[in-house]
Amino acid sequence: MSTQVNSHDNSLIDQQVAADGQADELGKDEIYHLLQNERRRNVLRYLRDRDGSVQMRDIAEQVAAWEHDTTVQALMSDERQRVYIALYQAHLPKLDEQGVIDYNQSRGIVEKNPRAAELIDYLDRPDDEADNATPSRPWGTYYLVVSGLSAVLIGGSGLNLPLIGSIPHLFVALAIMSVYTVLTFWQVLDDLEMADGNG
Repeated sequence: MSTQVNSHDNSLIDQQVAADGQADELGKDEIYHLLQNERRRNVLRYLRDRDGSVQMRDIAEQVAAWEHDTTVQALMSDERQRVYIALYQAHLPKLDEQGVIDYNQSRGIVEKNPRAAELIDYLDRPDDEADNATPSRPWGTYYLVVSGLSAVLIGGSGLNLPLIGSIPHLFVALAIMSVYTVLTFWQVLDDLEMADGNG
């Protein structure tokens, strides 16, 4: 009986260890969610080459300087304060909640966790991912071709050219409108698929 209990306990421990191991890895959706905000990305850039704890105020000043394309010394107080408040109230707590950093809000101290390396690795990837991404369709060319064909149809119909002139004007107009509608829906769906693939 006690062997069964111990076996059962060990099984529960193994399950917990497995669950803990999975919890240590951020999912792709979590990574994209955390990195979709520029201020969070800038916090990670600041922490990239720093070990140990850093002052939250130093992070806010550097992030504000990057946002305003200036130096920390040249920052206006309101520029510094806006970033400080956003980091204090939202972005640092969010990174802390996900285990990316340890954020002592009362002392204003931030320290990156091992999980931060996983996100920092993604900061250098956009160019590589863009190179490997599926290129977008040449929608401008498609619309130009359809516009050219539409002009030929309208002109031929108006001038009563052979074949085209025999087609009723209303049918020509409906055909052109239908082609533009289909092309527009195709572009919208394609954009949505690309957005899903990137996010």
